[in-house]
Amino acid sequence: MKAVIFAGGVGTRLWPLSRKKKPKQFEKVIGDKSTLQLAVKKLQPEFTPEDIYISTGVQYVDMVKKQLPQIPTENIIAEPMKRDVGPAVALAIGYIGKQTPDEPIMILWSDHLVSEVNLFKKIIVQSSHFVEKKKDSIVFIGQTARFASDNLGWIEFGETVDMSEDVTFKSFKGFRYRPDAKTAETFYTSGHHCWNLGYFISTPRFILSLFEKHTPELYKTLQKILSFSSNHEFQKNLETHYNEMPEISFDNAILEKLDPSCSYVVVEDIGWSDVGAWEALKEALEQKREDNITKGKAMLQDSEDNLVYNYQDDKMVVGVGLSDTLIVNTDDILLVARKSDVKKIKKLVESFQGTENEYLT
Repeated sequence: MKAVIFAGGVGTRLWPLSRKKKPKQFEKVIGDKSTLQLAVKKLQPEFTPEDIYISTGVQYVDMVKKQLPQIPTENIIAEPMKRDVGPAVALAIGYIGKQTPDEPIMILWSDHLVSEVNLFKKIIVQSSHFVEKKKDSIVFIGQTARFASDNLGWIEFGETVDMSEDVTFKSFKGFRYRPDAKTAETFYTSGHHCWNLGYFISTPRFILSLFEKHTPELYKTLQKILSFSSNHEFQKNLETHYNEMPEISFDNAILEKLDPSCSYVVVEDIGWSDVGAWEALKEALEQKREDNITKGKAMLQDSEDNLVYNYQDDKMVVGVGLSDTLIVNTDDILLVARKSDVKKIKKLVESFQGTENEYLT
């Protein structure tokens, strides 16, 4: 089985830690490892380094090599430019599928945490066996919802269709991306919805057939790129033709058009968290909402429900009487905001484009 970890995003919701020059997936957000390194670690030893691929931007290849020296260079798939997630997924799956078209492949992301690693691995193994039996199928891994999130995607699932080694496969009913708060509450209480993690297991041949069917223009360009017989030729094709790829999300390209009869869902509490935004990071690390989460030299008094990350060793960050507050201190920026206003950070960073503050993005 192969696995592709996508590590090409910039991550403006984790600004000012995450920047264009060094995005969040390469930063030590938790402990002494980056989330990219943690993503690889949770796959081992079931996956060897030769079975793990990293999809990233060409500007981040050196960072990937530095943080993951065990991953073969030929397993680093570098986009020469950003063309949205649809082309990125097509490129990675097409590249791997040229060598092993019918071997199960898993897609996952570099800025997520999974605390129940053994259960996660068990699901992966059994889902791989499931896909080997049903080659024209796709299995999504969903997280049992912990609350009514209106900031995540949701999967609707149906009845049990199969079970193996205590892993239950449900029928797939559909997706809903970031519903409003009222709808999210309905999903949370329905008993038939889970969080969509963006994790799935299928075969390259099947996924590529979906691209051919639903996005023929993208598929045609992909075939130009994949007509190589050496790594040098592949890189040349990539630089020549990748800019011809239509900019389209994977959801719009494939997922919204899926035939439910070939799609399945495994729903479990794998302790998943998206740490792509500060409020999500706090939710992942807290035991209870009123907890204070700190990193580096920080001191809080008479305070609750705050997150303080200090990346300067020669400065102490002190807070008194704080609540619902985010403080992030880096070498060149001190960010202070209400934790409930974190969604506004992305718009702030976007407003820097074309101004004297663009260097801060």
